[in-house]
Amino acid sequence: MIRVLLADDEQLTRDAVAALLDLEPDVEVVARAADGRSALAEARRLQPDVALLDLEMPEQDGIATAEAIGQELPDTRVVIVTRYARPGVLRRALAAGVLGFVPKTASAQSLADAVRQVHAGRRCIDPEVATEALLTGECPLTPRELDVLRASREGLPISAIARQLHLAPGTVRNYISTAMAKLNSESRYEAAQRAWELGWL
Repeated sequence: MIRVLLADDEQLTRDAVAALLDLEPDVEVVARAADGRSALAEARRLQPDVALLDLEMPEQDGIATAEAIGQELPDTRVVIVTRYARPGVLRRALAAGVLGFVPKTASAQSLADAVRQVHAGRRCIDPEVATEALLTGECPLTPRELDVLRASREGLPISAIARQLHLAPGTVRNYISTAMAKLNSESRYEAAQRAWELGWL
């Protein structure tokens, strides 16, 4: 049996996916978690074969959880399941050691097959997302530019971003200006949204 840890912050989704996977003759859902930290705690406790993680969870997102699992439990393979299958997110997931990347639009059979492939040590990446990631290219933004856009997406004014990042307001404006130019955007909010859509935030 392939022992699976399932983490998703939506209980209905969590229960439905668990029920579907439990119908498979070779898959057993041994634990369920509603957030990233709980998922990591359950992974430490049970050491499952596969951790099936939602990308966007409270406390700690799927990629951060995957990275922690990879460092502490290298025999536990990770599949990220997401409603937002953006190319930049795929790149971050692969860098964190994730072997599987499946959109929530996938069928139950596709998800079960992804669990089997990842358990066997093979990658299982949604082909459309993989193609989009290749076409999009690497993120051109620096870590600081990403920090500033992330704060901008939260709607923070320049002064608050400066305080949060321990920067001068003029430095924040410079980072915003550079990021806007790289993303061909007319405002910092447009640049932040574009970076989010590409999975860089």
